[in-house]
Amino acid sequence: MKRRTFVSVTVAALMPGPVARQHVDPALIDYFQQQLEGHYRADMLLGPHDLIGTVSAQYQLIDKLLRSAKGETRRSLLRVGAAYAALVGWLYQDAGDVGAASFWRGVTQEIAVRSRDPHLIGYSLVNQAQVRTDLGDGYGVIDLCEAALDDDRIFPKVRVMAMQQHAHGASLTGDRATVDRLIDAAGGLISRVDDDLPWGNACRRTPGYLEVQRATCYGRLGLGREAENLWSQVLDAVPATARRDRGVYLARHATAAAGAREPEQAVEIARAAAEIAAETRSARMLRELRGLERAMRPWQDAPVGRDLVEILAPVTEGS
Repeated sequence: MKRRTFVSVTVAALMPGPVARQHVDPALIDYFQQQLEGHYRADMLLGPHDLIGTVSAQYQLIDKLLRSAKGETRRSLLRVGAAYAALVGWLYQDAGDVGAASFWRGVTQEIAVRSRDPHLIGYSLVNQAQVRTDLGDGYGVIDLCEAALDDDRIFPKVRVMAMQQHAHGASLTGDRATVDRLIDAAGGLISRVDDDLPWGNACRRTPGYLEVQRATCYGRLGLGREAENLWSQVLDAVPATARRDRGVYLARHATAAAGAREPEQAVEIARAAAEIAAETRSARMLRELRGLERAMRPWQDAPVGRDLVEILAPVTEGS
């Protein structure tokens, strides 16, 4: 990574001090929490690039306030700061910058540990595991998720997150039985997710959340037909407001269709995915479309293969 790029990634988290002391009103906690929820909604609609600067700047402000805050206000700021750092890490991950994502996941873990909040510490470990998933390191994913699950104090939401991410690790090691066991066990906890924490709410916000994870794992395991059947069910429930996620799911669905030896269906699904990829510039979606290209190689010289090249050209050329 070039030094200038590294500085731009880290500047919001590494602000030198000391800074001038100031009064930190407890009402600021509500402000940051409300802004955070808005950022989550915007992320689903816009993708990462338009939000990274805004969210990281707000994290920098939280870090500045932490140097003056005391007592419960300080503890609350640490908790909300960890959530902001996690979101910045996610945005960089979705933008395809794994190095920056890993840096911000480390910031999340530091702030979580400073908060002494076991739920946030578990959440930060799952965040680290997400990066390991993108790196294809199944055993690294499993190590981090098992570390999170070792703490009996964590809320059901964090346990669900750790279990489903653990399933991704299992899929990377070719262990279908563990994938199904973990997803099924997480399903038994969903009804117990009742905390009011502003972060980590995808399991409540995303229709068919766990079946999305299962379908993704099945695709990774090469179970094309089973993955395709699951995606067909899941996508019907994805709302229009989750446009970026829908694009990722469509790309995975198309790849599963190719794996099920249905190339025409794969290309038709890819049309919608490519349109969303062009709008959101999500590197995660582009990576899924690259996977679709590989899955469609048996038909690369057929008319359907040439159709796919034409459909994907606007988003894959020069990337």
